[in-house]
Amino acid sequence: MRRLKKWGLILAVLYVLITILAYTYQERLVFFPSTMPLNHTYDFCQDFEELNFTTNDGASLNAVHIKQDSAKGVIVYFHGNSGNISHLIHVANLFSTKGYESILVDYRTYGKSTGKLSEQALYNDAQLFYNYAKKLYSEDEILLYGRSFGTGIATWLASENNPNRLILESPFYSAVSLGKHRFPFLPIDWLSNFRFPSNEYITKVECPIFIFHGKEDVVIPYEFAEKLYAAIPGNNKQFFTIKEGGHNYLQDFKVFKEGMSKALD
Repeated sequence: MRRLKKWGLILAVLYVLITILAYTYQERLVFFPSTMPLNHTYDFCQDFEELNFTTNDGASLNAVHIKQDSAKGVIVYFHGNSGNISHLIHVANLFSTKGYESILVDYRTYGKSTGKLSEQALYNDAQLFYNYAKKLYSEDEILLYGRSFGTGIATWLASENNPNRLILESPFYSAVSLGKHRFPFLPIDWLSNFRFPSNEYITKVECPIFIFHGKEDVVIPYEFAEKLYAAIPGNNKQFFTIKEGGHNYLQDFKVFKEGMSKALD
């Protein structure tokens, strides 16, 4: 009996320590930034302008505006929780081929961007780039595109503004629900400082919504996208299932290409 109590106490202490560590270092569990030297020269093989904005709290935000003559509009793009915009040449090429300019955004601590990460700061930064787009285009010519982690930011931004449409690639239902899926033994509801409740924001989005998700996605399960799609009120929405697709490289599949033509044409 004493031995059982001893092991029970040890396990309880370990659990508390793991919980404390998870709370303290949760930013490292969510974000995997890839930095870029400030003197790096982007090579998009297209006409572009590098953007640098300074926020009210002193952060420096970097983005690239891919330009075109006689564009149909502009797509503001939010990437996943790893890498940076230097890895998005294929994304820029896709949007340009479809006749759109694009604004590719790097979050705080990603690429050349600096600043302290927080959920509200990321929302505020996204609005800053949306305001920039509105100086160039009317809102009915602005599209929002989020991939993976970026779907949470794009969905919030669409709920606060009136873009032409919202495109979500490999979205989650909410960051809390995803955290519970990955760490079912932790009290995620209590721990999480990064909640990104897309399921709540998407109910306020009034523009058409297009969702793309791989059936074999092991990073963000397909069921999360199904739940998010079901949460969208009305019928102004489309869901494209890539049956053999995982979390990455959906652009290689025919269903994705056909769906993207519908979303962008």
